[in-house]
Amino acid sequence: MAATAQRLVPPFTKATAHEKRNRSHFFVGHTSIRQFLQQKWAREKSYMLRKELFTFQDDKIAVQFWYEYQDSMDAMKWKRCYGIEHWTFDAAGKMEKRMMSGNDVLIGEDGNGEGKWFQGLNADEVDGVVIPAGHS
Repeated sequence: MAATAQRLVPPFTKATAHEKRNRSHFFVGHTSIRQFLQQKWAREKSYMLRKELFTFQDDKIAVQFWYEYQDSMDAMKWKRCYGIEHWTFDAAGKMEKRMMSGNDVLIGEDGNGEGKWFQGLNADEVDGVVIPAGHS
């Protein structure tokens, strides 16, 4: 069965895209957020993500995440990122603010991918992976 490419649409509009933080990068406005996402998607190949709801209250949600990818800007080395994201939504349910704190680490010796958590899994199988306490 051939996979059909889908256009990913973020949960914000030009009017609600007020503030976004990703690691040490801060963005304000739709155009800068879009440019950031295009660069991120160009860099992070073979991307496999797992997210879990951490907490929520009123218009705020926090999720814990783990993902693995090959870095196209670093000789396709395997890397892992994990951390916490905080989202705030407006009254219409559109994202107003996103803050992400994460750590990138090499997977395996010199990023060879040895020890990947999501090795050989499909995206719908990652929830069953036991993430080690040390996240290494």
